[in-house]
Amino acid sequence: MEGNRPEPPQQADERATLAGFLDWQRATLAWKCEGLTDAQLRERAVPPSSLSLLGLVRHLAGVERGWFRIVLGGEDPAQLGDRDPGAAWRVDTADVAVAFADWRDACDESRAAVAAAPSFDVTADDDGDRLSLRWIMTHMIEEYARHNGHADLLRERIDGATGE
Repeated sequence: MEGNRPEPPQQADERATLAGFLDWQRATLAWKCEGLTDAQLRERAVPPSSLSLLGLVRHLAGVERGWFRIVLGGEDPAQLGDRDPGAAWRVDTADVAVAFADWRDACDESRAAVAAAPSFDVTADDDGDRLSLRWIMTHMIEEYARHNGHADLLRERIDGATGE
């Protein structure tokens, strides 16, 4: 398994560094899913957990929209469709191509929101807490890193492929 992931910059400003690390984490998730069949992407490979690679992709699309469009952008969650927190994990009939396209679109929307922000000092309201864009970016890197650990275990159980 070989990934073609963009390396985060080693000498850059805060915006480029955090965006680079988040894009690296996003690319890691895509890499962990690369080359698998639809059935393998749906597989719940570490029972009793209901985690699957496809579920992770669907979940992270929602996380992207939750933090960047709802919290940072102030959009109404009802306008973004199904807000059932468990929906992402129900993958038996989910369309794989649609799920990946939706995730890529959510990532692009998030990149645009970050690019439009005048600085990382911009704050947003999250149920009464004021959070900076800096905090949101750092949290998203953490969110992906945690779930990429899950993806690594799932992938190894599915076909034995490993990688950092």
